[in-house]
Amino acid sequence: MNLQDASLFRQHNLISGEWVGADSGATMDVDNPSTLSVVGRVPNCGTAETERAISAAEICFKTFKKTTAADRGALLERWFELIMDAQYDLATIMTVEQGKPFSEAKGEVAYAASFVKWFAEEGKRVYGETIPSPAQDRRILVQKQPVGVCAIITPWNFPAAMITRKIAPALAAGCPVVIKPSEFTPFTALALGVLAERAGFPPGAVNILTGDPAGVGSALTRNPVVRKLSFTGSTRVGKMLMEQCAGTMKRLSLELGGNAPFIVFDDADLDLAVAGVMASKFRNGGQTCVCANRIYVQSGVYDAFAKKLASIVRDLKLGDGFDEGVEMGPMINEAAIAKIKTHLDDATAKGGKILVGGDPDPAGPRFITPAVVTDASADMLVAAEETFGPVAPLFKFEDEQEAVDAANATPFGLAAYFYTNDLTRTFRVSEDLEVGMIGINVGGFATEVAPFGGIKESGLGREGAHYGIDEYLEIKTMHIGGIV
Repeated sequence: MNLQDASLFRQHNLISGEWVGADSGATMDVDNPSTLSVVGRVPNCGTAETERAISAAEICFKTFKKTTAADRGALLERWFELIMDAQYDLATIMTVEQGKPFSEAKGEVAYAASFVKWFAEEGKRVYGETIPSPAQDRRILVQKQPVGVCAIITPWNFPAAMITRKIAPALAAGCPVVIKPSEFTPFTALALGVLAERAGFPPGAVNILTGDPAGVGSALTRNPVVRKLSFTGSTRVGKMLMEQCAGTMKRLSLELGGNAPFIVFDDADLDLAVAGVMASKFRNGGQTCVCANRIYVQSGVYDAFAKKLASIVRDLKLGDGFDEGVEMGPMINEAAIAKIKTHLDDATAKGGKILVGGDPDPAGPRFITPAVVTDASADMLVAAEETFGPVAPLFKFEDEQEAVDAANATPFGLAAYFYTNDLTRTFRVSEDLEVGMIGINVGGFATEVAPFGGIKESGLGREGAHYGIDEYLEIKTMHIGGIV
């Protein structure tokens, strides 16, 4: 990989400050989705290793929770600096194991680091409250305290940012973490662990386990020492984890699947709207939970919009993330390619027309050319399911209410986008859309300073902003009597 610091590439797990393998010696291969070559091997851990990591975090919590917010903030500041210093290497590792273009990977590293910087300061603003008492001889005080050991389960599509967005507020609050990264992209997580160690976090504050998702996950969910679980991934797995956590009543943050509508009204700036679709739909090859999945275009501008979009999508350059000028990399695995093909076949069978794309690409078996589909309808799979790939289906609508009703016709409620120059419509549509986040005349809104999360079957809780650290804090109320 030609790393500037080869020690960042680790093929062992971090438990209680030590880099270890699986007890059985078993490993899992990790491949490069662009070349299909094996990148490296990581331990295939299970219950025993997970229990040790939880115990290490429990021991650490006894002292870590008593450190000052300023001290924890200083550790996070140092970690932030180390992440930014290692931006090139972290992006290299990410591109090799995940496939996204190198420039995009560098951007993710900076985005990931922004959460560490933000919560280094936000931890100092965990304020309590004094409540006026109904009795003269009493005082009521409210204090916020760290929830305890936290389990963190992250996906492969953003292997750096999904970790820091969760563990930076946890560490800022005083909570040690046990991280289970995706088996597809573990090396970015392990490199972040190396840097956390160098920043000075105590043994047991940051533990990272790779291995069987079911084995590690069940150990995390059933152990009563773990008081909080944060998960980003599919709604199906999120519901399963929620059920497993019920037995010990854990706190939950769940950032789950989406089916984002993208609405273009006839008064919109079409060039701006096309740019928004490109930013939302094709970032990371469409492998994001907030990408535009259903694009609704008002009839008066439908044909012009489709033509503009297709002309740009046709010129997108696919290839290995390290190649010059590459704008889109491979899909993560063969299952992703199969799902995209199924959605395209279903769309064409039901009257959809592929304007451009949808073909295998000579770059490799996990590459597929980005597609624009017109004449999309509500009975198609692209309307009901998250494609998680570079397919842009265009649905035609006549009036505002029709668009809003169609946008809300899904059990998911993560994100939505719409483009208009009508101020009154901006408020009407924003208030009627059943989602947690809305982009109005913008195709992206991920930032550490604003809350991120969904409603309905897209999850629970929020990440980022000051709301993010509240997810790792318990509220304790103290009633003090006998004051005369």
